[in-house]
Amino acid sequence: MSVLVVVLAVSAACCLGFGFVLQQNAAERAPLGDFLTPRLLLDLVRVPRWLAGMGLMVAGMVLGALALGGGELTLVEPLLATNLLFALALSRAQTRQPLGRQGWAGLALLAGGVTAFIVAGEPRGGSAVTDPVRHWLLIGVMLGAALLLTVCAGRSRLTWGPTLLALAAGLVYGVQDALTRVSGRRFTEGGLAQTLTGWQPYAVVVLGITGLVLVQSAFETAPLRRSLPALTAAQPLAGIACGVGFLGDRLRTDTGALAWEAGGLAAVVTGIVLLGLHPAMPQGTGEGWSARDLQRR
Repeated sequence: MSVLVVVLAVSAACCLGFGFVLQQNAAERAPLGDFLTPRLLLDLVRVPRWLAGMGLMVAGMVLGALALGGGELTLVEPLLATNLLFALALSRAQTRQPLGRQGWAGLALLAGGVTAFIVAGEPRGGSAVTDPVRHWLLIGVMLGAALLLTVCAGRSRLTWGPTLLALAAGLVYGVQDALTRVSGRRFTEGGLAQTLTGWQPYAVVVLGITGLVLVQSAFETAPLRRSLPALTAAQPLAGIACGVGFLGDRLRTDTGALAWEAGGLAAVVTGIVLLGLHPAMPQGTGEGWSARDLQRR
């Protein structure tokens, strides 16, 4: 396990966590008529706080890509899930809420679960699967599920919609991470020319924009606690599935290791839910921007 990969992944998680909080602070006041449309991004780009959050998110994605260039998806994805710890830290600074039992329990479960999964699974590289059917099958299942969740979210956008959108975005980002890893391999093998001749880098951009619209729409319609836990849980699970499914990532498969890996992932998801529902997470105002708000911002 490379120490540099771990440092890059945790640094990426830090930038992502801080960025998500700043983005939601701004997006919660966006016009509801912008829901699930690119117009939402055009409105948000006029808000300094959102731009700061986007800057942190881009930095996190770059650091995450560097981590994926040197480490396996099954190692990097669980570490990226710790972004919720950093989001909670910034939220606590804003709300001045103590951690309490729920916060400490969530922190212990998330950190312990990530550690258990990595130590028990011993993620390592292997030969990527060359069968295109498996690639497209896994990617199709992930993106098909994301599309279904988005359609359902559009019908219940003020109830379960934000959670469903966040789940969809998590699946999209998980596939994006996998294709980022593929693009990194192509760059290592043949340089920029070989990278740009493949479809993967262009798909990374499209998926990134799609995920961004989904996330901002979720942030727009509900408090962070109803969206970020789902996003944080879905992304590593989707990424790990792609890593093992067609990128050639290998995990230990003996009975004891599998039990610890499953237990670790369950602890991660439970910790994410506990932290995401913590009172320190912003509750939002539920008010959209007025025309005067837009002019001031």
